[in-house]
Amino acid sequence: MMAAPRSYRNRQVDKGRKTLTSTTTTRTMALSVRGLPKLSSTKASKASTRVVTRASMWYGPDRAKWLGPYSDNACPSYLKGEYPGDYGWDSAGLSADPETFAAYREAELIHARWAMLGALGCVGPELTGDGMAPNPWFKQGALIFSEGGLDYLGNPSLVHAQSIIAILACQVVLMGLAEAYRVNGGPAGEGLDKLHPGESFDPLGLADDPDTFAELKVKEIKNGRLAMFSMFGFYVQAIVTGKGPVQNWQEHVADPWAVNGFTEIFATKFTPN
Repeated sequence: MMAAPRSYRNRQVDKGRKTLTSTTTTRTMALSVRGLPKLSSTKASKASTRVVTRASMWYGPDRAKWLGPYSDNACPSYLKGEYPGDYGWDSAGLSADPETFAAYREAELIHARWAMLGALGCVGPELTGDGMAPNPWFKQGALIFSEGGLDYLGNPSLVHAQSIIAILACQVVLMGLAEAYRVNGGPAGEGLDKLHPGESFDPLGLADDPDTFAELKVKEIKNGRLAMFSMFGFYVQAIVTGKGPVQNWQEHVADPWAVNGFTEIFATKFTPN
C-alpha cells in the first residue's frame, strides 16, 4: 500500500487541531452560560473533557429531564438548563417571568437548606441517650418550659435555656444579621452571589474547581428537595401516629406488614401523645 502524501496528512492534522480548538471553545462558552468560571487557555484542554462528562449531564440542552427519553416538546423554552436542578418541568408556568423565576429559585434553595437542617434536627432528639433522654422532636422544644429548663446537648454548663423570650430574641438577631450579610455583603466579601457566595463562606474551598462546584450545587438542591418532602412527612407522622420518625421507622421495621402508611392512616390520632 502507498503511504498517504505528506500534504494530505498535514491537512488532516490541521483539521483535527481546528476541531479540538472549536470543541474547547464551545465547552468554555457552555461554562460561561451556566454561570461558572471560564477556563483559561492553558487549562481548557485538560479540564474541558472532565467538565463535560460530569457537569453536562445536569446542565444544558442534553441534561437529564423530568420525562426522561419522552421529554421532547415537554419542556418550556425558558428552562434551558442554566441552573442546578432544572429538569425542564414547569407545568404551571411559574418560571415564565425571569424576575419571578429568580425569586422562586432563591426561595426554594433557602427553604431546602433549612429543611436539611430541620430533618436532622427532627431525627436527632430521638437518637440521643445518656445525658439526653430520647424525645420526639415535637416535644423537645417544650422542655424549656419545664422546671429545670433545657440543656443543650445534655450539658447544663454549655447552654442552659430557661427563657423562651431570650431564645426568640437571639434567633431573630442572629438570623437577621446572617440574612442581611448574605444579601448585602459585608467584611467577608462584597458583590458576592447571594445564593452561592463562596470566598469566606467556603473555608474548605469546595467551590474552587468549577465542575466540582457545578456538581455540588446540583447535589445540594436535590438533597434539599428531598429534605422538604421529609419534613412534610414528619409533620404528617406526628399528626397521624403521635410519634417521632425514628420510632415510626423502628416499629415498621419490626413488623412491616402490620405497621405501615396504609394501616396507620386508619388509626389516626390527629394529636401528638
